[in-house]
Amino acid sequence: MVKALPLHLGIVKSFPKFDSSFDLPPSPQLLSARLPGSGFNRLPLSRKFPPIFQKVSATGEKTSLLGAWTQDSALQFRDESPVSIELKSISSELEFDKAIADAEERNELVILVWMANWCRNYIYLKPQLERLAADYYPSMCLMNCRLQFYCIDVNMVPHKLVVRAGLAKMPAIQLWKDGKKQDEVVGLYKAYLVVNDVRKMIERELTDE
Repeated sequence: MVKALPLHLGIVKSFPKFDSSFDLPPSPQLLSARLPGSGFNRLPLSRKFPPIFQKVSATGEKTSLLGAWTQDSALQFRDESPVSIELKSISSELEFDKAIADAEERNELVILVWMANWCRNYIYLKPQLERLAADYYPSMCLMNCRLQFYCIDVNMVPHKLVVRAGLAKMPAIQLWKDGKKQDEVVGLYKAYLVVNDVRKMIERELTDE
């Protein structure tokens, strides 16, 4: 026992000695958090929370996030869906005709982005359009998506092709089907609003098919 003398009383009192070896009772919260009979609780820690290794890879026209569980894990995960897809470039009337003809033969829709590299609206719009193209990648699209995305620099193609497409303002995003222009969105306002309108244009055409 440890004895202490309170000065204001002048008497000796005894206090129990603190024992650092005692155990705390289990917390009710911790007990309620356990699930009796659950198979998860019987797994070793390494099986409950296996480490994840992630790698970002960019190949050609797509950037993908790959995640894989370790071999001792009961689950495996792998996602190869693209984050964005670079728009294919058309730089001549011959390439334009081939893209339209190929799409018509395969019964695909064509999205043509008419632009110029110096156009500020296009600079803001381009990355969002590339993410939109990834949304219609076959593994990501819930519908039967058959779309091809192209960009055309008006300074790189003959003027007669611009007239043929009926281009009045740019950047302009046109939807072509069966060799003909079906719809158009002119991107002269905020980029995210333009992309929303382009998405609606695509969804309308896919729904009508």
